Parts: sequence; C-alpha cells; structure tokens
Amino acid sequence: MDDDWNDCTSDWSELRECVMIDKANLVHRYSNAIMSINAVATVLYFIGSQMRHRMVSSNGQNREIPVQVQLPFEIQESPTFELVLVGLFFHVLETATVVAMLNALILTLVLHVNGQIDIMCEELKTISSTCKSNPSSTKSLVRLHQKIISLSNNIENLFSFFALLQFIWNTLVICSIGFMVVISLDTNTESKSGVMIQFIIPYLAVTIEAFVFCFAGDYLSTKSRSIGDAAYEAVWYDLSISGCRILLFVILRSQKRLTITAGKVMDLSLEGFTSVMKVSASYISVLHAMN
Repeated sequence: MDDDWNDCTSDWSELRECVMIDKANLVHRYSNAIMSINAVATVLYFIGSQMRHRMVSSNGQNREIPVQVQLPFEIQESPTFELVLVGLFFHVLETATVVAMLNALILTLVLHVNGQIDIMCEELKTISSTCKSNPSSTKSLVRLHQKIISLSNNIENLFSFFALLQFIWNTLVICSIGFMVVISLDTNTESKSGVMIQFIIPYLAVTIEAFVFCFAGDYLSTKSRSIGDAAYEAVWYDLSISGCRILLFVILRSQKRLTITAGKVMDLSLEGFTSVMKVSASYISVLHAMN
C-alpha cells in the first residue's frame, strides 16, 4: 500500500491519486461507523444490565456486574463495586474497539485492492492510445495485475484463519443473543426493557461483524472479474500482436477470481452470510421450542 501511494511516475498518476483518495475517504467513514457501533453496543450493554437488575431488585443487595468474573475480594460494597464496574466497562470497550479495528483493517485492505482494480480497468480503456506513445504500458499493466494478485493472496493468508474463528464465534454469539432477545419478548416482567436495551444493539454489532467479512470477500471476488471484462472491452485490435497476447493472458488469469476464505473451508461471500443468518435463526427456533 505504501508503494502504491508513492507511485507517481506513471502517466496515470492523477487518476491513481483520485481513486485512492476516494477509497481512503470511504474507508475512513466506514471505520468510524464500525467503531461507533461497537462502542454504543458496549455502553448500552452495561446500561441495560444495570437497568434490568435495578428493576428486579430494588433493595440494592447482591448487586451483579454485566461480565461474569471471579475476583479474590468482595465487591458488593461501595465504592469497590463501582470501581470494578468502571474497570470492566473500559476492558470490554477496549476489546470491542480492537475487534472493530480488525474489521476496519480487512475492509481497508480489500477496498485498497479494489481501488487498484479500478485503476487497472481505467487504464485498459485507454490502452490503445497509450501504447502508441509508450509501448511498455502493456507490460506495466501486467505488473499492476501481479501486484493486485500478490496483495490479495497476502490478505487471504493473513485473515483466513482469523476469519474462520470469527465466523464460528459470530454464529454462536448471534444464536445466543438472538435467543435472549426472543425470551425477553415472551416475558411480561419489568426487566423486559432492560434486556432489550442490553442485547439488541450488541446483536446488531455482531451481525455487522459477520457481514463485513462476507461483504469484503464477495466484493473482492466481484471486482476481480471486472479485469477480464475491461481487457475484453479494450481496443485490443489496435495493439500489436505481442500486446494482444499479453491481454489474452490477462483475461485468462482474471478468470480465476480473487477471494478470501474462512480457513480454506469456504469462500466469504454474501451467500455465506445468508447461510449464517439462516443457521442462527434455526438454532434460535430450536432453543425457543426447547424452552
């Protein structure tokens, strides 16, 4: 990425700068949104937990903390309870922020690759005129294509195992939180509003985490196919024989789509996200029926 940002030597430096700045601004907005949602989910989880407990118990005894921890000292008395509660809040907030940063990182890398793909597609549209003034422009496109493939493979190697763990964990959490939401809807107790506040936003936050990974993989796969389409739609008949052969290899290579997998088991795609939601809904129904 640093090399791409410092690459200003080609004839399309202005185009590259425009596309990359646009992608960077888009990533900045998405990252802020993801981190804000996780932070709001953490705050509402703690607020909902305290509201639910106060509605159930009004005598102030046997106060509970939202996170189950085992401590070597008594925490029921003030201000120990408040200090422990604040410490756990910042711990959970930090954890949620780190998870949001990982989601923002994969989104940043994928959108950067997509920006490079957009640049290559735009260069393919003008390949006829540029080859007349710069015969080596076709080879520069091949080098750019190789850089895109290499960066995509590095993203796959970096996030494959982590995506598998995140995929399994998000499925379990969605099932558990969804079950708690369904149970709270069936109750008529005073703590119903506290349970809803505590679990609805975290449920949305976990669902968004799963969606981000699946969207990133699906978006990368879709954009990778556009390289072959752009090469086919280029004015290849104005190129030399060697240039046409190079474009032919680009088309052949682009037919092997770029993707991100979950532990080499399955491709991350919107279809996979739909499958996760279906499985989660099925488990929630089973747990609700058993209850």
